[in-house]
Amino acid sequence: MPDQPATTAALTDDWRAGGFALYVHWPFCAAKCPYCDFNSHVAAAIDQPRWLAAYRTEIARLGAELPGRVLNSIFFGGGTPSLMAPETVAGVIEAARAAWPFANDIEITLEANPTSIETGRFRAYAEAGVNRVSMGMQALNDDDLRRLGRMHSVAEGRAAFDIARDCFARVSFDLIYARQDQDRAHWRRELTEALAMAVDHLSAYQLTIEPGTAFGARHAKGGLRGLPDDDLSADMYLDTQEICAAAGMPTYEISNHARPGAESRHNLVYWRQGDWAAVGPGAHGRLSLSSGRWATEAHLAPGAWLTAVETRGTGDSLREALTLSDRAMEYLLMSMRLTEGMEIARYLAHGAELPQRGVADLTALGLVRRENGRLIATEQGRPVLNAILRELAT
Repeated sequence: MPDQPATTAALTDDWRAGGFALYVHWPFCAAKCPYCDFNSHVAAAIDQPRWLAAYRTEIARLGAELPGRVLNSIFFGGGTPSLMAPETVAGVIEAARAAWPFANDIEITLEANPTSIETGRFRAYAEAGVNRVSMGMQALNDDDLRRLGRMHSVAEGRAAFDIARDCFARVSFDLIYARQDQDRAHWRRELTEALAMAVDHLSAYQLTIEPGTAFGARHAKGGLRGLPDDDLSADMYLDTQEICAAAGMPTYEISNHARPGAESRHNLVYWRQGDWAAVGPGAHGRLSLSSGRWATEAHLAPGAWLTAVETRGTGDSLREALTLSDRAMEYLLMSMRLTEGMEIARYLAHGAELPQRGVADLTALGLVRRENGRLIATEQGRPVLNAILRELAT
């Protein structure tokens, strides 16, 4: 029997399948990492009360536009949000609570760098309502930390992790692999060491050289020697899946691993195509209204965003209606990253079609499977997900 689309009425509340979240972008860092292409800036002085007032204004505006939504998560990203004063974090959470009712199990995550952690600040964050921390560890090798432009040592990273674990029930940290002169044996040892630190969530990202970064410029000039080739990088990815699964932290998204129940609820909102309000310089959001689903984008430069909020009452530089085709493509690209895969009926409800011959070919190759109304990339398919998506999107 061919797949049947959901009703048009069901599409109006399609976002509910993913939930509702708030993203707060803090654009400041102590230093710019050479591989980073995020919207982050180094500033000598920051007027935190002024920034808090702007965040409050934005959250109140969005709360009036989206009344009654139950907020499932708040994520402080950046930049380096652990440079925020605890009073600023507390004020943002208070503003969010005034705008929307909180879910009983709301997840409130703050990104942190090991260099910006101290016990008193972390305890103050916890008292403000933060209940999950995501730490930018990146490597457990001092030489590689220096190459990556990180300002902390392995010892400092471990100490910071211990502080975080004492203050928060849930702690995640990031690692980067496929680094210069890294081989499989080194990565396997490092990953095993990381998992022994008893985290409940780990993000493992392959180093990518992005245009516009210091690494990008260096690579274009013939620098950054010793980067692994595609085959070695693929082997490291497979090693990551094997080692994490054996440690009880299987993959639930291409680059993310968690103990059962410890998955990032905030990121699941993105991957399941929920709605999220976004505030702060360069922040991107998705809002479902009676007029349709909208993509929002804020002014990129911190000063421009701050001035816009204070003078115009909004930091948004763009609000664009998404077509059904846009929505279908976003859902395809995001949901197929998850081990749970894509709900076929939701995809078809947007007027999209699955290429039956393509799905049959991918199934025969063992790259995808259908299960309980979902299309899922298999363990063999996830390493070649981009090729799968190209086939499905035709």
